Amino acid sequence: MPIQKLLIANRGEIALRIHRACHEMGIKTVAVHSTADADAMHVRLADEAVCIGPPAAKDSYLNMANIISAAEIVHADAIHPGYGFLSENAQFAEIVESHGLIWVGPKPEHIRIMGDKVEAKRTAAKLGLPLVPGSPGPVETFAEAKAVADETGYPVLIKAASGGGGRGMKVVEREEDLESLMQQASSEANAAFGDPTVYMEKYLGDPRHIEFQVFGDGEGKAIHLGERDCSIQRRHQKVIEEAPSPVISAEQRARMGGIVATAMADMGYRGAGTIEFLYENDEFYFIEMNTRLQVEHPVTEMISGIDLVREQIKVAQGDGLSCTQDQVKLHGHAIECRINAEDPQTFAPSPGTVANYVAPGGMHVRVDSGLYTGYKVPPYYDSMIGKLIVYGSTRERCIMRLKRALEEFVVQGMKTTIPLHQRIIRDEAFLSGEYTIKWLERWLEENPA
Repeated sequence: MPIQKLLIANRGEIALRIHRACHEMGIKTVAVHSTADADAMHVRLADEAVCIGPPAAKDSYLNMANIISAAEIVHADAIHPGYGFLSENAQFAEIVESHGLIWVGPKPEHIRIMGDKVEAKRTAAKLGLPLVPGSPGPVETFAEAKAVADETGYPVLIKAASGGGGRGMKVVEREEDLESLMQQASSEANAAFGDPTVYMEKYLGDPRHIEFQVFGDGEGKAIHLGERDCSIQRRHQKVIEEAPSPVISAEQRARMGGIVATAMADMGYRGAGTIEFLYENDEFYFIEMNTRLQVEHPVTEMISGIDLVREQIKVAQGDGLSCTQDQVKLHGHAIECRINAEDPQTFAPSPGTVANYVAPGGMHVRVDSGLYTGYKVPPYYDSMIGKLIVYGSTRERCIMRLKRALEEFVVQGMKTTIPLHQRIIRDEAFLSGEYTIKWLERWLEENPA
């Protein structure tokens, strides 16, 4: 059944992104917002808006009851969660569907499986995805941990079964540190996610972070839209993403893409998903699956010409996939820079009022942002205030366009990471594409501004 009115259970640039896709499909939108976001661009542009609570996310954007109540008040047909907040909350997905609303996302059971890192690894193994050597499940005792470490060899990585972002994660270089670091990881995981469960993997020395965009119709059909390289990271947070990866060959793309698409078809997966791998010495190792739209989805849109939000909505309302794998054609190169309201040297948050805002333009330049002159960036949420995405027929042309676009980008009234991006994309390691997930942190130490 076609969706007539969709509630966007998110904020900022992704809420605006969803709104735009809906209006291009003739779907009315409902913005929900905290009191801090009353003047946000997505609230201003939506057909209807409902305040769902005070600034704290737990009282607004994470308040399931208030969001469902808002959907019922405005008679919405569907809810799109965007990314973050409740986007990977299986319970919320179940509640949405139990109220007769369309959930624009994967089946709740798949969200639950992939949200548990240990269960995700088990499922990935069953589906034929290559894994990092490690524990088959949780490690609960020092004896179990020691056995895994002895088998895989040091160093090993202890990881939280729930959550991410580097919390509950410890690198163990030697046996005498294993027990104490295991306890620390478990305590951190419990404090951050309410779950002390940890598991172990072989620690890869200097890999890249490669992820594949997948789409399923929920009925046994699935496709992939190529890979993204998200290796430029700081403290496990992505900073720059590009598609395709500078180091993945067409043969590797076809092989791994085929593996992930087949896995999603076998799983009966529905909607958008991203399968993330570490890549080292020409080998892929599954690390996790994100059962939602990714922040970096625009680079895939730029090289494929496929609107991923539109695809999400079409699949959710039962229309199926709009193309087959043979019809997917990837062209050129795209790069995304995440623009944060942060000091580009210390990375301290820098919220404030936008005194002047000028977005770059020109051919193949895209800015996803809810900023405007006079807007007050609230201090309560993630510091990302926009994304600059550029496309070129080649990587070299894309980088030249990116340099030009960053020079045009003006955000006054607060500190931003625009100067950091300008420095990164002029470095030889970036220009050559020879970087790994550890490169940026080393580079920042060696190249203080």
